[in-house]
Amino acid sequence: MSFKNVEDFEKLLAKFYGSPYAVATDSCTHAIELCLRTQIQDNKKLIVPKRTYISIPFLAHKLNMSLFWQDNNWKDYYYLEGTNIIDAAVFWKENGYIKNSLMCLSFQFQKHLNIGRGGLILLDDHVLYEQLSKMVYDGRIRNVAWRDQDIKEIGYHYYMTPENAVIGINKFNTVKNKIPRKWSYLDYPDLSKMSVFKKYNF
Repeated sequence: MSFKNVEDFEKLLAKFYGSPYAVATDSCTHAIELCLRTQIQDNKKLIVPKRTYISIPFLAHKLNMSLFWQDNNWKDYYYLEGTNIIDAAVFWKENGYIKNSLMCLSFQFQKHLNIGRGGLILLDDHVLYEQLSKMVYDGRIRNVAWRDQDIKEIGYHYYMTPENAVIGINKFNTVKNKIPRKWSYLDYPDLSKMSVFKKYNF
């Protein structure tokens, strides 16, 4: 196996969703984090629905952002307010990509395409695609040994493994045309009431 398997997975999902580009990650949360890192200089506020997965508001603490809660009766996906970043972890729809967005998907075991662990960023900005492609691989150019290149920007160890990409490719046709479960804010508890957000300085 090689990272070509990951590129094949990216192209497969980009074509399905109707997105020009895709960057695979090891989780949806890390996909959202990377997208936030490309915009954090412009926005130090993280506005999150009260009802979502708990790792999303935790990003405020990790990225030194101010956390604000939002009542948002979302279905299928939601925007992080003030950004073009979409938490689409539970969204499965052919040609469902929304133009000019950074749409972040999940392939965790409960999701429609479940490979155990994995995420993806769908986007239509080529410059940002090149940036995120390096960020996800420790700042390095793909398919070149890191020792053999001059890495110029900070990166993160958030890449999807070739093994998980192959699982996704093999499962894709099985789930492609199945009717997906519909998710909404009602599938999640009110995170703003949890003690962790009162205990720590968010």
